[in-house]
Amino acid sequence: MSNANYDMELPKLEDIIEPNPLTISPHQSILKAISRMNEKNQQEVSHSSCVLVIDKSILIGILTERDLIRLIAAEIDLAQITVAEVMSSDLITLKKANFQDIYQIISIFRLYQLRHLPVVDDDGKLEGIIRSETIGDLVNISQLYEVIKTLKKELERLESKLVTSQAKMQAIGDGMITTDSLGNVQCLNQIAEKLTGWQTTEAIGYPLTEVFKIVNESTRKVIANPVEQILQDNIDYKLPTNTLLISRNKTEYAIETSAAPIRDHYGNIIGVVIVFRDVTKSRQLAHKLSWQATRDVLTGLYNRRSFEEKLAEAISKSSAQESNHVLCCLDLDQFKIVNDTCGHAAGDELLKQVTTLLSQRIRNSDIFARLGGDKFGLLFHRCSLKMANHIANELRQLIEKFRFTWKGKFFKIGVSIGVVAIEPNTEDLASLMSLADAACCVAKDEGRNCVHIYHQPDHEVAKNRSEKQWVARLNTAIEENRFCLYAQKIIAIDNDISAKHYEILLRFISESGKLISPNYFISAAERYNLMPRIDRWVVSNFLANYEPYWQLKNRQEKASVKEIYAINLSGTSINSKQFRIFLQEQFARHKIPPQTICFEITETAAISNLNNAATFIEELKALGCSIALDDFGSGMSSLSYLKNLLIDYLKIDGSFVKNIVSDRIDHATVECFNSISQIMNIKTVAEFVENKEILQKIKTIGINYAQGYGIEKPRPLIF
Repeated sequence: MSNANYDMELPKLEDIIEPNPLTISPHQSILKAISRMNEKNQQEVSHSSCVLVIDKSILIGILTERDLIRLIAAEIDLAQITVAEVMSSDLITLKKANFQDIYQIISIFRLYQLRHLPVVDDDGKLEGIIRSETIGDLVNISQLYEVIKTLKKELERLESKLVTSQAKMQAIGDGMITTDSLGNVQCLNQIAEKLTGWQTTEAIGYPLTEVFKIVNESTRKVIANPVEQILQDNIDYKLPTNTLLISRNKTEYAIETSAAPIRDHYGNIIGVVIVFRDVTKSRQLAHKLSWQATRDVLTGLYNRRSFEEKLAEAISKSSAQESNHVLCCLDLDQFKIVNDTCGHAAGDELLKQVTTLLSQRIRNSDIFARLGGDKFGLLFHRCSLKMANHIANELRQLIEKFRFTWKGKFFKIGVSIGVVAIEPNTEDLASLMSLADAACCVAKDEGRNCVHIYHQPDHEVAKNRSEKQWVARLNTAIEENRFCLYAQKIIAIDNDISAKHYEILLRFISESGKLISPNYFISAAERYNLMPRIDRWVVSNFLANYEPYWQLKNRQEKASVKEIYAINLSGTSINSKQFRIFLQEQFARHKIPPQTICFEITETAAISNLNNAATFIEELKALGCSIALDDFGSGMSSLSYLKNLLIDYLKIDGSFVKNIVSDRIDHATVECFNSISQIMNIKTVAEFVENKEILQKIKTIGINYAQGYGIEKPRPLIF
């Protein structure tokens, strides 16, 4: 408030403060307080209307005549009552450093209806007291009336501002609750009334914790009162992200919440405002996406990535010698017979039934996961090797007794189980998984449908008999040219696209002439760095066979590019400068248009070394080739990498496509990937298109290409 309209010199703080007011300890009796308020001083009887309560030099309360009158009226034995039981501890005080002028003091007296205003230093120690009668003696009455008139105008302005603030409070889209400095509710807007189940008229005066009941969504523990936190820390307060609001009718809402102090003109906290919004739907969607990111879609078990994360945690605890854990690797026997005889639908149903069967015996504390195909992982928490062996054999017996029925056909399957103890000297996740897989391979080699516990000598034997045997076989196959190429058609959904599109696939020809899928040898080839040699074989053999076909066709038709062939490359090749030189040499040797060649790289290979991948792509595009990013969506941060990779095609991972007809999340995910790709002028390819319904769905979304068994199964590449 300005004092520019008044000519008189205003009193200073020392003119209105009483420096040595009456004080008393909170432990003294009320009778002692009455005596202090009426004690004799210099032969005169003085009377004070209040006494300040001091504890260790700090002002903690005030005892006034009104407090004593109420106490006497209640006919309470005053000799049994202490000052602490009666005093008012909810004090309005003035920091000495915050003093402005006498009008500030008058405003405080009028605003809070005070008769006494204690003055303290920055540490809360008492400096003195200002009494209302002292102000009355010092201020000219006419001037005081002018002050009151000004204060009335200020009050009217504040009331108008309050009405405006309340209107804004009702208009915002979030819930809002205001409280006083004690945490009692003062107002709720309409959104807050809807979410809490309380009307403002009902809630006024109730503690915030009664109206705004919040708990931790995971633990269900009550979350601390935000008002108390703000009063304690004197700062804004953001509640945990997993906050759950329980309304008056027990309905639960997931909310995002923040709280902030409400301050008066002098910076004193006079209340708290809590702002919150209902995020139930978005949190449910996030939970579902999180579940899908950590779970196997078919069985509902943990997926490989989540399982490996929990396994790494178990290794860490075992290294700290906190507990004993055991890892089991389970591989179904005869699963391929069911898959080949009855189709993938039967295989999927078998996996689901096996999951249900084994889950009945597994303890709640154990982690059960599908690692891929017909392979499962099982982590026994706090379990001895002996107990794990016992449970593993029980699981084996359950599978052995199980009979799978599909359309009148009966199948008997088994399971081979490798068991490995997680010990303090366990090296790392990769070595542990390798040991479990090796033990499982030994179980298969020993006749299948049995349990094998890993022992140190077994590791070398299993490794030599599995992966190293594959290394030798692959090297021989490269030398003897015992690979062959297959092709799978990729059809254009967009009628404006006329070029034919095929993906080139690799098959291994065994010693007996049997064709073997890459699924059986790719892991060994990658681990022992054989993929660059295999990639070179694929590229050189394809181009050598493609060149005469292209030249003949070009002479006959004299047409532009109408065919595109996509060749898969491994992450090791992408990161190899020598492999890039090899590709340039191949295109120089074979007279074919690079525009007809597309190279597919997986999302994982691309993001594992983004700089190398970007360089590789730029060099190939400079030659005229196109680039496809394969298995897109298998990573959690896929979209952020698209801007850094100059790709032409985006192949959406089949796990999102195969259930797109029935799963709204998968549909929305594919739609999102496609929308972003179209904006970036990237053509999209949907994998795992197995039927007409899926084809129609992706066509509606706007996908450019489709690939899968519903379009065409892989066939030998013949030009």
